[in-house]
Amino acid sequence: MGLMGLFSRSPEQMLKKHGARVTNRRAQNPDRWESIRVLSQMRTEAAVEALLGRFTIRVDPTITDQEERDLAFHGILEAGEVAIEPVKRFMGTADSIAWPLKILTELLPEAEVNDALLEVLGSMSTDYERDPHKKIQLVATFEERHDSRVVEAVTPFLDDVNETVRFHSVGAIVAQQERDQAKDALLEAFAKEESVRVRARIADAFIDHGWEVSDVEAVKTRLPTGYSIDAKAHLHRR
Repeated sequence: MGLMGLFSRSPEQMLKKHGARVTNRRAQNPDRWESIRVLSQMRTEAAVEALLGRFTIRVDPTITDQEERDLAFHGILEAGEVAIEPVKRFMGTADSIAWPLKILTELLPEAEVNDALLEVLGSMSTDYERDPHKKIQLVATFEERHDSRVVEAVTPFLDDVNETVRFHSVGAIVAQQERDQAKDALLEAFAKEESVRVRARIADAFIDHGWEVSDVEAVKTRLPTGYSIDAKAHLHRR
């Protein structure tokens, strides 16, 4: 057996080696860079999963971290359709949706990206979380995206424990064409909401869309400073 055969590695060994190195903060930058390139050339689900691991760590300096992430991003895109399912799974488990969303946006039409986002949101509850960052990202994303399913999916989060989630839930609902479906839910949320900025955002929605208030007296006592209600049960900004 020649030297090349003696020291050659199987694809499984290569994957294990380079997959471990891309998530090793102590590895040298040129070594991680080389591992990202090797994994990018494999274009398999396993290689994509390994590349996604690069988004779970940060290294110094910041410019190096960003360059490596960009390289991993483009390597995943090169895998094409092969990357879709691993990226969806990663979106479900990752602490942030930023990179998987960026990747899926390049690989899928908007409706299918929304499918993935709504699936992850559907797995979440309104209970307390030590770090609600991912939930906040998901709900806030729908302030810029439009889908007939968003109002129904986001309405429960008007009752979320986290104030920022509630704030973006109002924004996500109001951004949809189906917003009228949630008018009663928004009014119920207004009646019990402690946050002034969330109440103000709900009040703005009623003003901007010309909605009438069903319980004038209850709303009047909860209006933030700078808002009023007229005899026809419409809210106004002073």
